Amino acid sequence: MNSTVISIPNEPQLSPPTKTKTTHFSRVSLLLSCKGIYNTRQLNHSLKVGVALVLVSLLYLVDSLYEKVGENAMWAIMTVVVIFEFSAGATLSKGLNRGIGTILGGFMGCLAATLADQIGGAGEAIVIGVSVFIFGVTASYIRLIPAFKKKFDYGAMIFILTFNLVIVSGIRDKKIFDLARDRLLTIGIGFGICILASLLIFPVWSSDNLHSSTVSKFHSIASSIEGCFEEYFNSIDKKDSKTTATLNGVLHSKSSDEILANFARWEPWHGKFGFHHPWDKYLDIGEQLRELAASNHSLKGCLQSPRQPSSKSLKLSIKALCEAVVSLLTTTLREFGESIDKMKVSRSGASLVAKLQKTRLELSAAISASELGELSNDERIAVASSVFLLMEMMDKVEVLAKYIKQLEDLAGFPSH
Repeated sequence: MNSTVISIPNEPQLSPPTKTKTTHFSRVSLLLSCKGIYNTRQLNHSLKVGVALVLVSLLYLVDSLYEKVGENAMWAIMTVVVIFEFSAGATLSKGLNRGIGTILGGFMGCLAATLADQIGGAGEAIVIGVSVFIFGVTASYIRLIPAFKKKFDYGAMIFILTFNLVIVSGIRDKKIFDLARDRLLTIGIGFGICILASLLIFPVWSSDNLHSSTVSKFHSIASSIEGCFEEYFNSIDKKDSKTTATLNGVLHSKSSDEILANFARWEPWHGKFGFHHPWDKYLDIGEQLRELAASNHSLKGCLQSPRQPSSKSLKLSIKALCEAVVSLLTTTLREFGESIDKMKVSRSGASLVAKLQKTRLELSAAISASELGELSNDERIAVASSVFLLMEMMDKVEVLAKYIKQLEDLAGFPSH
């Protein structure tokens, strides 16, 4: 392949052609890797889609198969393109929604078309028009119900599409039942190919992603809490952008958690997750972790405020106790994270929560007895706000412990 090298002023040119090509190749490789094109999971997903498309194309390429399905093979190809998603749960959710919507829409469409055909004449057009209106309005309204929309929105949309296609096709093609049966068969073939490829070739589970994401939140918040007080007591005038970015990821994780939990409910038994794993508790834990991260974010801003007192004696008077609180908070969070990660009952979780309750009272008493009287009003407010936020975080960890206990009981975590 011929390549053109454009010289750039004030930069040395590479005279050997082989060296120039190698440099360009390395730059392109770096650029591609930065964009995630070499991500293994993305590559595996692309390969699975390619395999599924090749298999479903056999309905056209093999004469014996094409003789049985005919032009309806296009519906199988459309099914693969539409429902194949990145994770197994997402593919199952979309595929089952499409299957249920197709069956219900086809069945109701056949009934309505048969009724219209029996009436005949001008009444046929009236029955079809009224049926399309009633079912279209009803299904569209149901789609707007939040609880339904979250799980079955795609199925309702497919129901509307299939119902209209079947009942309208029935006007010109009287073999309406044969048409619906053939299309349902080819859609089922496409769905089966998608499921086999998704579950058997490098499967990606939404449940695993939600589980690992929840565990990582515990460690991210614990590290952020440690960083806050390390900066405060050591007077480090810098912001840990990496920690801040991680904390922001926790704060904005609600949407992704809900999507993963929804897909996880559709997934079959695999690994350490059974059919009725309590994914709703993961959402409760995630919500509490986001509240804890928000309090930590506020505490970080409060400790970095210029209104904080610069008196070293005051900082030293509360340093030991604050460090004890921080150590206890981070230890508890990491203990809970490990408990969920290994899916085992936390051995020291109850004792750590009891220590948190005791330490919170000690912190309140220590601040009351400290040298706050020598501070200005702004400084007193800054110190009081910091202590309040720290105590609020301790309260949230106690609530978090209750959700984790519920998860342990519902999921049947072993004690050791």
